[in-house]
Amino acid sequence: MFSSPPSPTTPLRNLPRPTWLSDPKVLRTEVLGGLVVALALVPEAISFSVIAGVDPAIGLFASFTMAVTIAVVGGRPGMISAATGAVALVIAPVNREHGFGYLVATVILAGVFQIVLGVLGVAKLMRFVPRSVMVGFVNSLAVLIFMAQVPEMTDVPWGVYPLILGGLALMVFFPKVTTVVPAPLVSIVVLTVVTVGASIAVPTVGDKGELPSALPVPGLPDVPFTLDTLTTVAPYALAMALVGLMESLMTAKLVDDITDTRSSKTRESVGQGVANIVTGFFGGMGGCAMIGQTMINVRVSGARTRLSTFLAGAFLMVLCVVFGPVVSAIPMAALVAVMVMVSVATFDWHSIAPKTLRRMPAGEITVMVVTVVCVIATHNLAVGVVVGSVTAMVVFAKRVAHLADVTSVLDPDGAGVVYRVTGALFFASANDLVGRFDYAGDPGKVVIDLTAAHIWDASSVAALDAVEAKYAQRGKSVEIIGLNEPSARIHQTLSGELTGSH
Repeated sequence: MFSSPPSPTTPLRNLPRPTWLSDPKVLRTEVLGGLVVALALVPEAISFSVIAGVDPAIGLFASFTMAVTIAVVGGRPGMISAATGAVALVIAPVNREHGFGYLVATVILAGVFQIVLGVLGVAKLMRFVPRSVMVGFVNSLAVLIFMAQVPEMTDVPWGVYPLILGGLALMVFFPKVTTVVPAPLVSIVVLTVVTVGASIAVPTVGDKGELPSALPVPGLPDVPFTLDTLTTVAPYALAMALVGLMESLMTAKLVDDITDTRSSKTRESVGQGVANIVTGFFGGMGGCAMIGQTMINVRVSGARTRLSTFLAGAFLMVLCVVFGPVVSAIPMAALVAVMVMVSVATFDWHSIAPKTLRRMPAGEITVMVVTVVCVIATHNLAVGVVVGSVTAMVVFAKRVAHLADVTSVLDPDGAGVVYRVTGALFFASANDLVGRFDYAGDPGKVVIDLTAAHIWDASSVAALDAVEAKYAQRGKSVEIIGLNEPSARIHQTLSGELTGSH
């Protein structure tokens, strides 16, 4: 059920068995990992419901359907998808201005958009995300996870602080005793027993909102099925689709790096769409990959398969519907301690070590800082990734532009001059090209040798045209030689066609 679907030519009897079926240790890791994630999902889903302006049950239902569906159709095993803050921020205006029915319609349409984008190959754009942006993404994520815990540590009873410290101590030292049971689960159980047994008055999960008492029921969104409805929800749906895919694909890439395995980003994109469509029809608020919970599952608990993702969703509903009173008694301090530990483990401390910063190019550091600042300022990981990637492109263009150079050699008889151009010619370097020639002082015959250069765009062709025009105004001839095949092709196609003077 949780392995990749067979190809049409693969006999079912030859399919590999999931590792958790043949290895009890893996099964235990996946089950316990799913349970820890489920416990951590409860307050998160409720909090995101508040952001979206909907009943807490809506966020919990979304987390359930997203996790269970993506476990089957997603491309990255071990990754957790559920209701998220980024999606909640996008769809909150829809619910506020048009009502819950339109929110559900938005979620379903966003899922359709994600499937289309996945089929069109939007996942391939991930190759253009530089490492410095990825590091900034991870570090800003760690900061956001920690910042999200700050409200739970301010204006609270004094008993919260020793509970948090106790939870952190358990997660640091318990693995030295045994790793059979995940330390976060031990921390949650111990702190719950202590607070209940000692009747310590601290905020609990139950204070966040009422847990659902029944499973969600499928149905159609309560909206008129008209073109007007489509035009109303389409902009929000497209924004949700893009934000959801951005976070999901970045998280998938992060998990790939942590586990040293590859995953299908195209399948993940389509899977996110399918999961959101299913979630919409079950009245959920939609979602995408949850980076904090994924780190709990993969990095802290050591889970690696689809089973942990499926069980995270399944356990979530069981905990809410069957064990609601018990879950409600869990102190928020226990979950805060878990998330603080996750933020510390997620942050790339090596990236800010003095030794690393001394060796790192200034441009790379700038890109990382810009990514972190944008994410923290907007609380939107997608914005930080986009701005960081654009910054990286500008830094790269500036660096490469300086590699282009022009040198001249005068013929011994003084009848001609040869200009040798080296490096990449594109919009950033071509702008300086026109000013590198001595139009008035050069002899009547000018040769421009591009053997060691490459023409990348129309700006370079336009610059060469301008050079030829300036020499022609003075009655001097220009010959361009040494073009490689791609450069010759673009030069032949565009030369003389970029201005209206021809």
